[in-house]
Amino acid sequence: MAETSSQKSARFRPAEVARALPASAPTLLADIYLTDRPDASSRVFRAYRGVPPHYHRECDEYLYVLSGRGTFWMEDKSQEAEFGPGDMLFFERNVVHALPTLLEEPVIFLTLDTPRRSPKDVVFIDPEEGDAAGFMERNR
Repeated sequence: MAETSSQKSARFRPAEVARALPASAPTLLADIYLTDRPDASSRVFRAYRGVPPHYHRECDEYLYVLSGRGTFWMEDKSQEAEFGPGDMLFFERNVVHALPTLLEEPVIFLTLDTPRRSPKDVVFIDPEEGDAAGFMERNR
């Protein structure tokens, strides 16, 4: 996989990139950035356990499900619904969302963040459930 921060174009195979993610991680998620530019970033990430309610201050997020199944909600817990391969989830910055249940693993997403999502941009509704350090393991 090529580093794209200085390139004008690139090709990616997200399923192949996903194979480079670890089988387990001490964090809730692990990711690999495909692109990382101020106006947008794209990543492949894997969820290792349920993710508590949180939001991002800096970006809107588009999540495309590459593999796995689970439940996800945005804005309101009463909207929790199952997702699977081929589904896409979208939410604007500051929208509370959660991935409470992993039903079939590995749960892997291709994500587009606009503008770029900093690895530190995560705010948990209950700070005792997590912080940026325990949220994401960044892989290259």
